[in-house]
Amino acid sequence: MGILRKLGATTTAVAMLGVGVLTAATTAEAAPAAKTVVATKAAVATKAAAKKTVLVPGRRHIAKVCMTGRYLCINKKTRKVMFIVNGKLIAEGDARFGATKTPTRNGSFKVYRKSKNHVSSIYHSPMPDAMFFSGGQAVHYSSDFKARGYNGASHGCVNMRDRKKIDFIFSKVKIGDKVFVYNA
Repeated sequence: MGILRKLGATTTAVAMLGVGVLTAATTAEAAPAAKTVVATKAAVATKAAAKKTVLVPGRRHIAKVCMTGRYLCINKKTRKVMFIVNGKLIAEGDARFGATKTPTRNGSFKVYRKSKNHVSSIYHSPMPDAMFFSGGQAVHYSSDFKARGYNGASHGCVNMRDRKKIDFIFSKVKIGDKVFVYNA
């Protein structure tokens, strides 16, 4: 009787599969296809980001997208923050980024909040001249970066070590200015 039950269950599963209902076995087989769709979407997003990071010829490796309008152009490869207005470099400074476990996000953003004397609510560390662009990530001065240089990392923020430069950039950047973070 046990064999007939198994045979009946298999027949039912095959019949249900024919009308579009998936069994546990077919669901497990379908999982790689779902991963492929997600991977394809990620590849398309990466290609779109790569198109944006076409560089202007020169030693600064400025993304072309930063040449029109008001931009905080942040290049992770050259470790620079550049404030550019209509293609003109207004200010530039050294930058440090997030650690492997807390990376600085790449992409296009806008400055949505500025805070002159901000203190992190999560890490309780000072973030002077903070210009927030993605969640809790901001461009800001870091006394740790000034003291230790590149021997440290942030929790995802873009750290600057020159207080005068970040003060100047903070005074010029407006809410709504664009931020482009890239690695080229």
